[in-house]
Amino acid sequence: MRPTTVRAWNPELVLLGASLCMLLVGNRHFLDLALTGRPVSEGSTWVFGGALVLALVAINFLLLALLAWGRLFKPAVVAVLLLTAGAAHFINSFGTFIDPSMLRNALHTHWGEASELIGPRLASSVLLGAVLPAWLLARLPVMQRSWQRTLAIRGAAVVVGLLVLVGAIWAAFQPLASLMRSQRDLRYLVTPGNVLWSASALARRASAEPAGPLEVVGSDAQAGPTLMHPVRPRVVVLVVGETARAANWGLEGYARQTTPQLAALPLMPFKGVTSCGTDTESSLPCMFAAVGRRQYDERRIRRSENLLHVLSRAGVAVHWRDNQSGCKGVCDGFTQDTVTALAPPGACADGQCFDEGLLHGLEALLPGASSGKAGAAGVRSAGVAARAGVGAAKLIVLHQLGNHGPAYHRRTPAAFKRFQPACEQDDLRLCDTPSIVNAYDNALLYTDHVLATLIARLRAHAAEVDSAVIYVSDHGESLGEHGLFLHGMPYAIAPEVQKRVPMLMWLSDGFAGARGLDAGCLASRGAGTGTPGVRHDHLFHTVLGLFDVQTSARETAWDLTHGCTRPLPTELARAAG
Repeated sequence: MRPTTVRAWNPELVLLGASLCMLLVGNRHFLDLALTGRPVSEGSTWVFGGALVLALVAINFLLLALLAWGRLFKPAVVAVLLLTAGAAHFINSFGTFIDPSMLRNALHTHWGEASELIGPRLASSVLLGAVLPAWLLARLPVMQRSWQRTLAIRGAAVVVGLLVLVGAIWAAFQPLASLMRSQRDLRYLVTPGNVLWSASALARRASAEPAGPLEVVGSDAQAGPTLMHPVRPRVVVLVVGETARAANWGLEGYARQTTPQLAALPLMPFKGVTSCGTDTESSLPCMFAAVGRRQYDERRIRRSENLLHVLSRAGVAVHWRDNQSGCKGVCDGFTQDTVTALAPPGACADGQCFDEGLLHGLEALLPGASSGKAGAAGVRSAGVAARAGVGAAKLIVLHQLGNHGPAYHRRTPAAFKRFQPACEQDDLRLCDTPSIVNAYDNALLYTDHVLATLIARLRAHAAEVDSAVIYVSDHGESLGEHGLFLHGMPYAIAPEVQKRVPMLMWLSDGFAGARGLDAGCLASRGAGTGTPGVRHDHLFHTVLGLFDVQTSARETAWDLTHGCTRPLPTELARAAG
C-alpha cells in the first residue's frame, strides 16, 4: 500500500489566507466608518467597499511578505496575527485610534492601570483572532524552497500585491481621496499597519531626539516685589486631575451634583476649559509648557524647560507628588515622591492608592515646614530642585489617579459610591451605560471630597501660610457617546467630552491680600464674562502671575490674574521701583 503524502502548502497562499484573517479580525471598525452614510442599494457603495477590501488584503499581504521568511515564516505570521487581534480588541471595544501618541501613552502606562484593560474579553478576542489561526498554521506543512526560488516567487507575489493595491486605489480614488482628506485619522484604524507605523514613528522620533540640556525658558525670571517681600510664606497647590470631563462636573451645571462640597466653598470655577490633548502623555507636558496648544509643537515642548524650571529660577521651591503613572518628564530633576512609596495607612491596596493619599503629611510640605526634607520616604531630588531649596514660596503639584478608566469603581472608597447601580467591572462592555456613568460620577464625587479636604487643611494654616489651589484635569473622557469609551482620540477629531475639562481656583484671604488680587475679577473670568475661552494654555502664565514671577516668558494676555490686581501698598511699590 502506497504511503499517504501530506500536501505542502504554497507559502504565498498561506500569507494570503492570513491576510484575509487579518482583514476580518482587525478592520471591521475601519470599514464601518468608511462606509457610513453610503446607501447599500447604490452600486458605487459596493465598488468602493470592494476596493477597500482588496486594498486592505493587499496591504496585509505585502506586510507579511516582507516579514515572513525562512525559519521565521510561521513565528512572524503568528506575531502579526496576535498584534492584529490585540489591537482590534481595543479598537472595537473602545473606539481607540492607534496613533503614535496613543501607543506612547500605552507604553508609559503603569502596569496596575494597564492590567484593568486585560480580561476575559481580550483573551477571547486573541483566542479566536490569533491563537486558533496560529494553531492551524502550526499544523499546516509549508513548502520548502531554495532561497533563489523563494526570492523569485516572493518578488513576483509582491509585484502582484502592489498591482492589486494600486488598482484598488485607482478604482475608488475619488471617494477614497475625499474620505482621507476629511477623516485623515481613519488610517489609524487600519490594523495591524497602524500599530507598526506608530511604533516606527516613535522609534524615529526617539532616534532623532537630540541629546543635551533643555532649551532654556524664562532665563530672566526673578521674584516680583510681593514675592520678594512676602508677609507670610506663599504656597500654590496645583492639583492635576485625571480624566475628569466638564460635562459631568457639578460646578459646570451638570444635572447631578457631583461637587457638593466644592459648591459650598468660596472658589472660582472656570467653565468650558479646553485641554491641550486627549491623553496624559501628550496633555501633561503641554499644559506645563509656555506655548501650549495654540502653537503646538510636541518636539519643542519636550525639548524645552517648563513652568517648574521658570518658577525655580525665581526662587520658588517645587515638589511633585504622584498617584499615577509618572509626570511624563515634566518633573524630572525636581523633588518628587509617590503615594505608593509613602504608603499612607488605609489608602493603598494591591499596588494602587486612593487620591486622599496625596494629602498625606501635607503640612510637612508647606514652605518653611521643618519636616519638608529630601530623604523622606519615596522622595527624590536633583538638579534645579536642589538649587531652589525650601524657602518662602513653594509650588506643590498633586497628580491624581482621578477618574482613570475603565475601572472607575476602583478609584472610589465605598463611602463615596453614592450613585447606584454602578458598574463594578473592568470591562465596560459588561455594563450598561447608566451604570458606567454612575461609577464615573462616583469617582468625581470623591475628587470633590479630596479637593475640599485639601482646602480645609490649608485654611487651618492660614495664619502661617498664604495659600492658593488650582485644580484642572488633563483631559476628558467618552462614556459611550457615539459608541466611544475612554479617551485618546486624535485631537482633530476627538469629541468635545474628551477636550472639555473642569478647572477651579481657590485663594486664601491672606494670599489674595498679599498678592493684591481681586477675587471678584477672577471669578468673572471663570464665569466667561471676562476672558472667554480659558485653555490649558493659560496655566503656565497664570501660575507665574499668582506667584508674582517677573519674566519675559510670562505673556499677560494668557495670565488670568493680569488686570485683576490692585495697586501695591506704598512700601511694596517703593521696593519695586
